[in-house]
Amino acid sequence: MSLSNWLFDETAPGSVFLVRVMVGWVFLSEGIQKFLYPAALGVGRFEKIGIPAPYFSAPFVGVVEIVCGLLLVVGLLTRLAAIPLLIDISVAIATTKVPMLSKTGFWGAMHEARTDFCMFLGLVFLIAVGSGWLSFDARFRSSNGS
Repeated sequence: MSLSNWLFDETAPGSVFLVRVMVGWVFLSEGIQKFLYPAALGVGRFEKIGIPAPYFSAPFVGVVEIVCGLLLVVGLLTRLAAIPLLIDISVAIATTKVPMLSKTGFWGAMHEARTDFCMFLGLVFLIAVGSGWLSFDARFRSSNGS
């Protein structure tokens, strides 16, 4: 399968639309909130949890979440857009949820990580199956005759 065929694959069922929009919307809204509430969710949060260079990394992550989240919502370059978000959520789990294990125990950490794990698995799913036929990826592929 060529890279173009893999990127714009439309063979996934239409129900992928629901997963794609849900995951994309969560990241889009989280990215916007990093700019609306920088002390609580942006630079201030990154400083609190020890992310290096928070004045650079928080806005950078916010932009990545906005751009890639929007790409997921509309179904454009879905598989590519999911990759930086997968890195993003993996870092979030490693820096905020794993340290909770020693404080709250396994079940407390699992409770706090439930949304993160859903986003992680949703992104893995989208990378595996693509954006489906109800997407700009499918329109692009069909307009190119692939």
